[in-house]
Amino acid sequence: MPERNLRALICGSVAYDTILIFPDRFREHILPEKLHLLNVAFLVPEMRREFGGCAANIAYGLSLLGDRGIPMATAGHDFGPYAERLRALGIDLEHVTVVPEAFTAQAYITTDLDDNQITAFHPGAMQYAHLNEVRAAGEVTLGVVAPDGRQAMIEHAEQFAAAGIAFLFDPGQGLPMFGREELESFLAKARWVAVNDYEWGLMQQKTGWSEDDVLERVEALVVTRGGEGSTIHTRGGRHEIPCAAAQTIVDPTGCGDAYRAGLIHGLMHGLPWETAGRVASLMGAIKIESRGPQNHRFTRAQFAQRYVRTFGQPAPGSLT
Repeated sequence: MPERNLRALICGSVAYDTILIFPDRFREHILPEKLHLLNVAFLVPEMRREFGGCAANIAYGLSLLGDRGIPMATAGHDFGPYAERLRALGIDLEHVTVVPEAFTAQAYITTDLDDNQITAFHPGAMQYAHLNEVRAAGEVTLGVVAPDGRQAMIEHAEQFAAAGIAFLFDPGQGLPMFGREELESFLAKARWVAVNDYEWGLMQQKTGWSEDDVLERVEALVVTRGGEGSTIHTRGGRHEIPCAAAQTIVDPTGCGDAYRAGLIHGLMHGLPWETAGRVASLMGAIKIESRGPQNHRFTRAQFAQRYVRTFGQPAPGSLT
């Protein structure tokens, strides 16, 4: 039987994602010779709003697996509908601080027929995330430092380390904010690091590190490669994790956070790396079958059955 008193503190963002669909091609409406005085408008008859942000997405994935993921984040005066939804899902919001004078972080993403995207991101309340303190959460099993305000990521890593709490460093889209010296500091404090293949390439460019260099600093380096699966580099060896097959590909938004929820489940329950990686891989496959980062659903029994079908192996006891 899985332990139910395990708690992961996820320091990261909560955000609204507004998706706008432009039923044409941007290139047909932008004059290359006029880029220096660009003034364009796109009619977008299709729009949807999704609940997002890496801290909330990971907490949502953990809740599906029967674990407690506690988001530590900042939100704005417009957080009400999102808060109601998370509470209805049983997700603890004690450490989501509302900043009355700010909006919740917002992403406005316009996509054309060629899947080109123009995105505007307003960080809003996320800029105040450093006001949250890890010690306020009390006893936790492990921590996560995910994309958030720059100062918040630095301070929360320091606070986890000072409290002796092992944490996963998941820089994601926040990676460009940091140079070699700061990345050195993060990895000196973290126990594990997770990046996608693009982020790993960027980290290598910034630092000159190899996999072995990273493993001198942390216990595991996890590199995801989308449809090509993922690789977990550890001091004990390299684990190639297959990509779980999706029944249909609908929307990749949030797949990385779903993968991380599966990985964190494995870390909290002490699963072998190959098993934790397969749980993470299947989480990503299930997510990609639904629009938005928090609309997939399953019971633990359904997940365990699909795990057996997908990998031809018994599901871990943490899922029964």
